Amino acid sequence: MAAEARVSRWYFGGLASCGAACCTHPLDLLKVHLQTQQRVKLRMTGMALRVVRSDGVLALYNGLSASLCRQMTYSLTRFAIYETVRDHVSKSSEGPLPFYKKVLLGAISGCIGGFVGTPADMVNVRMQNDMKLPLSQRRNYAHAVDGLYRVAREEGLKKLFSGASMASSRGMLVTVGQLSCYDQAKQLVLSTGHLPDGVLTHLVASFIAGGCATILCQPLDVLKTRLMNAKGEYQGVLHCAVETAKLGPLAFYKGLLPAGIRLMPHTVLTFVFLEQLRKHFGIKVLS
Repeated sequence: MAAEARVSRWYFGGLASCGAACCTHPLDLLKVHLQTQQRVKLRMTGMALRVVRSDGVLALYNGLSASLCRQMTYSLTRFAIYETVRDHVSKSSEGPLPFYKKVLLGAISGCIGGFVGTPADMVNVRMQNDMKLPLSQRRNYAHAVDGLYRVAREEGLKKLFSGASMASSRGMLVTVGQLSCYDQAKQLVLSTGHLPDGVLTHLVASFIAGGCATILCQPLDVLKTRLMNAKGEYQGVLHCAVETAKLGPLAFYKGLLPAGIRLMPHTVLTFVFLEQLRKHFGIKVLS
């Protein structure tokens, strides 16, 4: 008798990412603050204390609406493409995809997702970094939709996609690190026969995926953040890279600790939430 299994609905990745973002948003905010320092003045703990002392505990959630908007564009798109295509191809080939195909699919999904999510990503960075600016220079977006509308009205629609090439490149790397590596790690863990397809397996696989994603995407993440927060000082990606390189090689890894501390829990939570959504609300199929 064929066993019953469940596959994700196309929007589960976006919902799972939103749940994870609600938990990890303060770490994401600190990462942005650290990356936009021109000179290294504060570390993670010092930056957190400064934010809380100057604007209160709730300031750690500045830009949450933009973060959720980003997840429902960027993450929803990449998960929807990756999982839909993977399940379709796996069904046709009657077996799991080889790793190189997962990497290729992850890169394509991440590239498209990164481009789609660029406007919300830019507003997210601006809202998180707003408190660091002098009062006269603050943008004071009320929420994500207000930010998107004001950027389009005041700076033009083209500005909404500022840094799109960098966001798409980062999306490729982080999706390969997260989705492709998670699938492969989960497959390898299950193949040992020591662990069932349960929460512990999901935790182990997602922890590995989070580490891979952090290492792959950090340099591009730094450049993307600088480009999105810029006020015309950079002429393009190459110029931004050159100016960042003047600060030394480690400048490309500014905020690595909070990025890892943020991205790894975010990855773990995303896949744990995703697996639970799939288990309880997924589409039933015969395997």
